[in-house]
Amino acid sequence: MRIKTSAPGKLMLFGEHAVVYNRPCIVTAVSSRIQVAIEQTPGRFKIDAPQVKDVRFVEETIRVFKNKFKTGNGLSIKTQSDFSYQYGFGSSSAVTVATILAMSKLYHLNLSLKNIFSLGYQVALNIQGVGSGFDIAAATYGGTIYFLTGGKKIEPVPVKNINLVIGYSGVKADTPKIVKSLKLKVSPKGRSSYGRKNQKSKYVKIFNQITEIVEDAKKKLVNKNWQRVGKLMNYNHQLLQKLEVSTEKLDKMCQAAVGAGAYGAKLSGAGGGDCMISLVSKDKRNLLEQAIEKAGGQIINVDNNAEGVKTEN
Repeated sequence: MRIKTSAPGKLMLFGEHAVVYNRPCIVTAVSSRIQVAIEQTPGRFKIDAPQVKDVRFVEETIRVFKNKFKTGNGLSIKTQSDFSYQYGFGSSSAVTVATILAMSKLYHLNLSLKNIFSLGYQVALNIQGVGSGFDIAAATYGGTIYFLTGGKKIEPVPVKNINLVIGYSGVKADTPKIVKSLKLKVSPKGRSSYGRKNQKSKYVKIFNQITEIVEDAKKKLVNKNWQRVGKLMNYNHQLLQKLEVSTEKLDKMCQAAVGAGAYGAKLSGAGGGDCMISLVSKDKRNLLEQAIEKAGGQIINVDNNAEGVKTEN
């Protein structure tokens, strides 16, 4: 029996980095997906994942699944992606979640979405060592969600497709490296106790400000108060600049978008590269796209608020 599944990529709307430190974020699933086809075979595992940046996620998913459910040997797994891993859409999380659902169906386990999230988050932590799990949650549940570190809260934000323009910076970010680097700044070693306390309080203040933005944005998204949502995006980006995770290219693209009439713009994700997002009225979309391209960005056309992990056959 051959099982086919798919899971969406994601875009962070508000709250990146702060979510690693027990704060909430808002993330949306995108229409670009990763497909997984799986079937039992005699002998060893065979993985064909040419479009997934790191086959380790598929291998670790199989290992975690086997250890938990005592499933047999011999699987053939093939993946296919609608998007490049370079965009920072969370391809590793999407392929992890799609693989878990496929194995759940193959072995007639019918795992709940909550169980799929828990297993996926375990896989991500096993490989990366750090992370909040928001990308696993987006791939699992889909839609636009309000998420608290580790899945303590996963709540749908009832909003339809948000009119975003997405620009790729042309630089692939190393998310685990950036997260770990910031962690060293938040809790520096080698300083006096007083110095460490002052340093930490600086970042705690920023994370608390980001939390206020997330809580406000949650309400304003539902109310479709796009002007306020845009201002919150600008403010969130300024705080990410203070965390020193933005880049000159991302800043330039965001400035170009706002200058062309966007309600607001910010980097999306870990920073250091990958994508920026801008909120726009439909009549200014073309102007924004041109401005972002002129600033050196590549426009990525995907819808948001997409469906979560699902069976394809």
